[in-house]
Amino acid sequence: MEELPQNKTQETTDAGDELYQRFNIIVDKGQEPLRIDKFLMSRIEGATRNKLQQAMNTGMVLVNGKEIRPNYKIKPADEIILYSDLSPEDTAIVPEKMPLNIVYEDDDLMVINKPAGLVVHPGSGNYSGTLLNGVAWYLQNKNASINEDNLPRFGLVHRIDKNTSGLLVLAKTSSAMTQLAKQFYDHSVKRKYIALVWGDLKKDNGTTVAHVGRHQRFRKQFEAYPEGDHGKEAITHYKVLERFGYVTLVECILETGRTHQIRVHMKHIGHPLFNDEFYGGDKIVKGTVFTKYRKFVENCFAICPRQALHAKTLGFIHPTTGKEMFFNSELPDDMKEVIEKWKKW
Repeated sequence: MEELPQNKTQETTDAGDELYQRFNIIVDKGQEPLRIDKFLMSRIEGATRNKLQQAMNTGMVLVNGKEIRPNYKIKPADEIILYSDLSPEDTAIVPEKMPLNIVYEDDDLMVINKPAGLVVHPGSGNYSGTLLNGVAWYLQNKNASINEDNLPRFGLVHRIDKNTSGLLVLAKTSSAMTQLAKQFYDHSVKRKYIALVWGDLKKDNGTTVAHVGRHQRFRKQFEAYPEGDHGKEAITHYKVLERFGYVTLVECILETGRTHQIRVHMKHIGHPLFNDEFYGGDKIVKGTVFTKYRKFVENCFAICPRQALHAKTLGFIHPTTGKEMFFNSELPDDMKEVIEKWKKW
């Protein structure tokens, strides 16, 4: 019989747009019985007993494929899977009144169409005015028992960039959050994005496979690493929807959910997103620089003053009913208008 590796721990994903990572641990065959929370605290950096117990109580820790309780004692050859919420625990969410475009809501979840320019969750430099501040206010006004103390990063299992518009799902119960997080990790959630990119793509369909990780010099940016020597695996499928010569309208389907994945991958293949200031799309990338054309492009930038990217569709299995849910959203006005201008150019 092949010997199992000694307490092998493998971190299997870096969350990116998906706010959960997964750890796989195979317990050494010589391991003495030990409470699983104590064992995991010794194996995973930064793990606390409180957070581990919360994870177990919400089904985020599996042993040999089954949910367990904090008093479970590990045994030799146990296979442990832990889904870990990467969000900081010390960021308070203060309810703030703001308009929310709620596409769907029931007792388990909400689907929201986020406008461009809105940060999803509080964090460094954005402690208020975020989508979750608005969600906290909305839910608190529906249910007085909900407050800042029991609404930490409420039900957020994925995110989209500040200047990307489109659909997000938020859980309203711990069990819904667990089920949705697992679907995002397993890449069974169906997501389609619409992007306007620079250049005329050679092929009508394609797939970009390149690891995505932080830029080695500019830490706020991410970079594509086609050799896989840095970052995490990322796969983006794209399809041309319409060609306008100097720019192309494309549909992107995510197989993974890394931070800035579409933006990084499209830049990597030579077609940065239109007006994406982080990745070189905020200048004339294709075409000449004669005055009339330059003025036209500048007018387009003014109409759509952000990367032209929209999370158009979202599909998942409802965590309680098991029913397949699918949502579609219209392109926002800024993208519609800039597309119309390119059609007439």
